[in-house]
Amino acid sequence: MKLWDKGISIDKKIEKFTVGNDRELDLFLTEYDITASKAHAKMLGKIEILTSDEVELILVELNKLQTQVDDGSFVIEEDFEDVHSKIEFELTKTLGDTGKKIHTARSRNDQVLVAMQLYFKANLSEIYSKTENLIDVLLDLANKHQNKLLPGYTHLQVAMPSSFGLWFSAYAEIMIDDLYLLQAGLKIVDQNPLGSAAGYGSSFPIDREFTTKELGFKTLKYNVVAAQMSRGKCERTVTSNIASLANTLSRFSMDICLYMSQNFDFISFPDELTTGSSIMPHKKNPDVFELIRGKCNKLQAIANEMILITNNLPSGYHRDFQLIKENSIYAVENIKEILDVFIHSIALIKVKDINMQDEKYKYLFTVDSINDLVIQGKSFREAYKDIGGQVENGTYIPAHIKKHTHIGSKDNLALDLIAKKKDL
Repeated sequence: MKLWDKGISIDKKIEKFTVGNDRELDLFLTEYDITASKAHAKMLGKIEILTSDEVELILVELNKLQTQVDDGSFVIEEDFEDVHSKIEFELTKTLGDTGKKIHTARSRNDQVLVAMQLYFKANLSEIYSKTENLIDVLLDLANKHQNKLLPGYTHLQVAMPSSFGLWFSAYAEIMIDDLYLLQAGLKIVDQNPLGSAAGYGSSFPIDREFTTKELGFKTLKYNVVAAQMSRGKCERTVTSNIASLANTLSRFSMDICLYMSQNFDFISFPDELTTGSSIMPHKKNPDVFELIRGKCNKLQAIANEMILITNNLPSGYHRDFQLIKENSIYAVENIKEILDVFIHSIALIKVKDINMQDEKYKYLFTVDSINDLVIQGKSFREAYKDIGGQVENGTYIPAHIKKHTHIGSKDNLALDLIAKKKDL
């Protein structure tokens, strides 16, 4: 069954090509299409296209379909092009002509739009919550290990003294920026497109403000052409926001992989979180974080791909948009799994004691040595040359580890202030 079926048969090869994997993807959207159909039916009743009895019958059947979704028995057979045709078929099978009326004043275009945006709303909120949880875990780790020193690096060269507290809270605070982007994404998708139909509205006196309130959207995408143009823009925004978070997690994973290696040996994880080698019995590989790194890099690539698919499309609907459904659902579902695994794994991290007197960390303290000379009265440039000369001729003796008292430094992490930024 196809919503656009006019009784003309279509080439099977073309049908397979155009349908693609919509049936599988639409299982992620089923509950949202049901929700939107309920609101649409109620609205049709309000404007007296449907009788109150017809509305009630449709709602009963839609609730039955939702029960199937909840218990996992709902399927979209190969006879159907997508979830929208499946739901309409089920309504028609049970209710006859009453079921056929559900498509009045809407198009598959705005059905997809509203289902996708409800899906994005629900899942961006879930991603936001999971990211908040990860930030809280990192701030707890920063507090727990704030006094444990860690070498700081620039260009992967020993640079200045850092701490595990500084490292954990750095990723926590930079991840708050990702929360802000997720908030922006939520604002964009929280606009009701239902009622735009095929992109140019309807001659029926539909009540779009009613469905906006019924579906819990914050506002309405008023202009029907703008509503249709939000197809692609919403997906680009969501995948771009996810890509930013993925970038943060990928960089964090790279740090973890480095710090677990024997050459650094700063951290470890329980054996059950690592894997071994088929021929080297000593190996404890950070496969989890390597896979997170790779998956996150793939999510960043998807964001670029979304731009390339949609960047030169004129206004109105185009079938190209079918291709971005898969990418956006893939991005949403994968970042949720990545966050779950990251939260579970990072909470089990084992932080090691590092001997900062080791010869290889000798030059961590050159800046502190320069600052000592400045306090004694030398200009910074003169002090820099003095310590630089000592380094060159091999006479440099490291200074004692000093407290860094300014806000945001290793000895003044401002964890409470970072935590407050989540609520801005």
